[in-house]
Amino acid sequence: MKIDVLSLFPEMFEGVFGSSILKKAAEKQAVSYKVTNFRDYADNKHSTVDDYPYGGGAGMVLKAQPIFDAVEALKGQAEQNPRVVLLCPQGERYSQKKAEELAKEEHLIFICGHYEGYDERIREHVVTDEISIGDFVLTGGELGAMVIIDSVVRLLPGVLGNVDSPILDSYSSGLLEHPHYTRPADFRGMKVPDPLISGNHKKIDEWRMKESLRRTWMRRPDLLEIYELTEIEKKLLSEIQKED
Repeated sequence: MKIDVLSLFPEMFEGVFGSSILKKAAEKQAVSYKVTNFRDYADNKHSTVDDYPYGGGAGMVLKAQPIFDAVEALKGQAEQNPRVVLLCPQGERYSQKKAEELAKEEHLIFICGHYEGYDERIREHVVTDEISIGDFVLTGGELGAMVIIDSVVRLLPGVLGNVDSPILDSYSSGLLEHPHYTRPADFRGMKVPDPLISGNHKKIDEWRMKESLRRTWMRRPDLLEIYELTEIEKKLLSEIQKED
């Protein structure tokens, strides 16, 4: 996968792309990153990328021209038509399902804005996706882009050491993930549940399924409204509701 980022603050991405899983993914050649300062595409002598909004109002608005030219330049280097993602509080609420969708692409372009907003023609004629990472407002789109890129790259083949890891993550299955434990089995009197140390894989699988359902029911019951339960899961959920 090729990932391009358009930002007025490219230095913000240096530590993120040079650390942890994102760094390892690039070293494995599963992904390549490039961050471009779209101020370089401004067509005026002062390299301004924003202007006052027509009709008045507070704040400045990002101009169409630098964004249009920067995206067109990146598309000109692309083998296939890329998805162009605009980070915006008005966009679609980000989800694991969206991450899985984007992970199938070969080329992504992220536009990170600042100031009051974007010239509407950017939304109408440049972007393919508008995404928000939550119902709050950030200073710019950089942090949102980092979040999305991290969640997408970890899904690429060969990036994580265990091929099952992204499949078993919370939200990937539709439910929250079950609790985890490691050694020692008894820490300060707090013991690991018996099924996990029984060696009985059937009991382990059933415990994990039940605790995943319990955690989802207690913390995110809304997920169960759209999740299609199997007969076994229905039985386990009924037990959970009686227990709790």
